[in-house]
Amino acid sequence: MKKKYFILLVFLYLIPNLQGLTLKVRYADHPDFTRVVIESYIAFPYQIYTQPGKINIEIKGDFNFGFSRKKVYSKILKEFLWEKRNSNIIFKLILKKERFSIDYFTLINPFRLVIDIKELSSPIIPELKGKENESASYSEKDLSYIKTIVIDPGHGGSDRGAKGPSGLLEKNITLAIAKELKSIIERNLPVRVVLTRTEDVNLSLEDRASIANNQKADMFISIHANASYRKSAHGSETYFLSLHASDEETRRLAYFENNSDKLEHEILPENVEDIKLILWDLAQTSYLKQSSQLAESIQNELNYLLGTTNRGIKQAPFKVLSNVAMPAVLIEVAFISNPEEEKKLSSQKFQRQVALAIYRGIINYLKITK
Repeated sequence: MKKKYFILLVFLYLIPNLQGLTLKVRYADHPDFTRVVIESYIAFPYQIYTQPGKINIEIKGDFNFGFSRKKVYSKILKEFLWEKRNSNIIFKLILKKERFSIDYFTLINPFRLVIDIKELSSPIIPELKGKENESASYSEKDLSYIKTIVIDPGHGGSDRGAKGPSGLLEKNITLAIAKELKSIIERNLPVRVVLTRTEDVNLSLEDRASIANNQKADMFISIHANASYRKSAHGSETYFLSLHASDEETRRLAYFENNSDKLEHEILPENVEDIKLILWDLAQTSYLKQSSQLAESIQNELNYLLGTTNRGIKQAPFKVLSNVAMPAVLIEVAFISNPEEEKKLSSQKFQRQVALAIYRGIINYLKITK
């Protein structure tokens, strides 16, 4: 009886403390990055999303939150702010620079959220070409090592992909963006651009990969629109190949993309073996490393030009990526399941901005890998 009474007392003691959240924030500038450490005596659920010049940390839970603001002396940090939004707290890191990348992780005893911020240089090709607001063209000499780019508009035909709340179809959006991207590349770069499909037709994942391989492409870019059961999910993601998904949500997305035409829910065992074999082959020729660099370059530009939430670069066992023998990425440009992003995706202006962001990402990738 005493034991039960003791447990009950401890439980009641912890409840009031969980309603109060005190954060200790410290930061330090290092030669290549700035580290911010947010410490708490309890672990808290959080989500990080970025905007130009700002890092937002959404702390989930109805906490009583206390924070005293002090002047910040840092090469990249400008100030710390916070606001209450619904039942959550938004803790904001305001930066002196608009372009940046972040890495973050957690430690325990005590709980610490560690965020490393690295400043990104201005776009590598800052000059704009005419009225089109595109990057200046590379010369033939600069691109002597790259001749063909294959762009893959996801889904098509009876495989409509995801469907937005107002009925917008993923297969139509991916084709529109792919055609715009092809046009931008051909106007600015001396390379051949091939689309895996140019109209609303069915095309298997194997056929898409075969087109890229048969065309001896130097780069493969598959374009998609994301979907989630959470209508609030938003932002852009760029993927490269891995046998294992980065997280559970990524795993479900890979299953859907791999089997959307069959409405299956898992990757068949024989396909896993195929991916293992391709991964071994890719590793021998460094395509995974190059794909990672391409993914990061494109994701940075999507974040910067579109102002969409940075959901980062991720790895997943996408079948369409596993069968191509070249640097390859799959881009989820926005969430068609989110009413606001569905509206954006239906806009030709936004479609063109997406294409331009991908193009600039390609340019930056070519600059660092030539």
